[in-house]
Amino acid sequence: MLTLSDVHYYYHSELFHFDLQIDQGQIVALMGPSGAGKSTLLALVAGFIEPEKGSISADDMELVGKEPHQRPFAMLFQEHNLFAHLTVRENIGLGLDAGLKLSKEQMRQVEEAATQVGMNEYLDRLPEQLSGGQRQRVALARCFVQPHPVWLLDEPFSALDPILREEMLALVKRLAKERNITVLMVTHHISDAKSIASHFVFVANGRVEVAAGIDELVSHHPNSLLAGFVRAGE
Repeated sequence: MLTLSDVHYYYHSELFHFDLQIDQGQIVALMGPSGAGKSTLLALVAGFIEPEKGSISADDMELVGKEPHQRPFAMLFQEHNLFAHLTVRENIGLGLDAGLKLSKEQMRQVEEAATQVGMNEYLDRLPEQLSGGQRQRVALARCFVQPHPVWLLDEPFSALDPILREEMLALVKRLAKERNITVLMVTHHISDAKSIASHFVFVANGRVEVAAGIDELVSHHPNSLLAGFVRAGE
């Protein structure tokens, strides 16, 4: 379970105030207008910024004050952040050991992860030899190979064409369900949220306006801000 309780963060004079609970295994689309606080919420959870007050916890472990690498999250962003001088095998292996001193079992895990994202035939290639979609698959494999129960995804596929984006979303959904992974994914696309998510969180005016099941992501929602957001995105 991922919980934000009475979290306050100030950006200049603007207050962001978050209360949120996400249960294990949920796939949650984090949505809202530009500047509403989506990336701020994700950055607070990841540990890139710290709140002025409040609690952020995962399975009752307090995370405030912990560095990003000390938190139980695997992260995937719009930019794949692969290392150009490392092969696909090595880039995935970084998810297990930053020094790439992998055991035989860890090497097997790398190859298994590559297979699960359809990149097992490209293990010895460099990123420059791959397409954009293939590079994102490698980044996803590095995310997947880490033994963390929560994935934080910040618009990881927004730069891809619609067909490839749909394919990647389906892959994330399948892998997350197989491992009972909790996913918190920032997206601007209503269709993406409905295709992958079990729940959604709508952020506006620096706070969580609505947190509900994905079937409530509708243009006639009683929250007027959410209703307008959905109509604009349909």
